Amino acid sequence: MPRTPLSTALLNEQRAALGLPPHAGPDGPVALRRAALETVLAALDAGKDPAGDVSRPVVRGAVRFLLDRLAELAPGRSVEVRVPPHAAVQCIAGPHHTRGTPPNVVEMDAGTWIALATGRLSWADAVAANRVRASGARADLSEQVPLPLG
Repeated sequence: MPRTPLSTALLNEQRAALGLPPHAGPDGPVALRRAALETVLAALDAGKDPAGDVSRPVVRGAVRFLLDRLAELAPGRSVEVRVPPHAAVQCIAGPHHTRGTPPNVVEMDAGTWIALATGRLSWADAVAANRVRASGARADLSEQVPLPLG
């Protein structure tokens, strides 16, 4: 099944459903992904569940924006952070793998990643609630989250 790409029209449709003004910024990927994050956060503030109440391309855009930000702030290839089915990045300096499954993997759903990255959920609470699957000696993002979004 092909993925529906994030577009200004799709983003604005979701924003209208939440009572938000249309996205008036550029329509490049980074700007749309940042606007997708703002839209998802507005949905959360309105008590909506991103998994069911926000369109998949908008959630994917928000996830991708935050994962890209993580990779920018913690460059490297020693840890793979996965948010299936949306995206994955390698980050954090240290030894890296070249083939097969990496030794340090962190995996979670989109709602958990957005909450962690924006400070709505702490790493310790996410781990304690089994909302994060982390394996490997370096698979701890407590020093990376929440992300500065500036």
